[in-house]
Amino acid sequence: MPMKEKDMISTSDPRVCMIGHPAPAWLVNYADLMTELVCFFIVLYALSAALNKDVQQAKKDVEEKMKEQKVAAEVKVTKDGMQITLEEKGQNVFFASGSSDMTDKMEEVLTTIGPTLKKLADDGHEIIVEGHTDDIPIHTAKFTSNWDLSTARATHVVQSLIHEHGFPAKEMGAIGYGEYRPLVPNDTDEHRATNRRVVFFVKNKAADYSKKDKKEGGKAEGTVTAADSAEQAEKASPPSDGTSSDNSKEPTTDSALPLPQEAPVSQSSD
Repeated sequence: MPMKEKDMISTSDPRVCMIGHPAPAWLVNYADLMTELVCFFIVLYALSAALNKDVQQAKKDVEEKMKEQKVAAEVKVTKDGMQITLEEKGQNVFFASGSSDMTDKMEEVLTTIGPTLKKLADDGHEIIVEGHTDDIPIHTAKFTSNWDLSTARATHVVQSLIHEHGFPAKEMGAIGYGEYRPLVPNDTDEHRATNRRVVFFVKNKAADYSKKDKKEGGKAEGTVTAADSAEQAEKASPPSDGTSSDNSKEPTTDSALPLPQEAPVSQSSD
């Protein structure tokens, strides 16, 4: 029998647990298991890009090549793909001031990392080139704002990759962010150089369901082929001899029902 101290309610009294009875012991372990499974799948989703061997190998190649070129580059793999950030530091200037024309250094960088990125693009990875500037205003006949300048620079890089390095155009894209996504405050020349950067974002390859559909074969449910349409049209159209079809009981013009004859009108005598 449960022990009861002086002026204390017994633990067996229903008033001890006003919102209901305690959960069974197995439910605690079950709840812990469900929580661990949710955490496990979240980690797998976050590391989906990291588990891609092609992306991991490309990350190593780009880091080694940028180290050889002495270019300040940050290469990281996230859950969405691989991000390569090239910053203007020291003598590494990628574009002429106030222009979208690439310098020889930028052409050299594209030639160096181009083969590695092209393998990913050919394999179905979408590549987005981002352009970023500092906060110094610009207003010229060609560019009315830093937004226009950053977009033009990103587009120029994409066009160079397509026309000079053979990248598939359908996997390429260009985005300009202007000065609105700085890495550091634009308070010194060094910080402004850090914010003037080019970013290559390699997205994870999307699932291709077209091959699966081709393997399954046959027509999909609800689809109508040309043979089905011809058969339906043949059934719907009346025979050429003017007779009615078996499926329709409506009379044709040749076999129409006779019209009722008009009854004679009797004349009344005066």
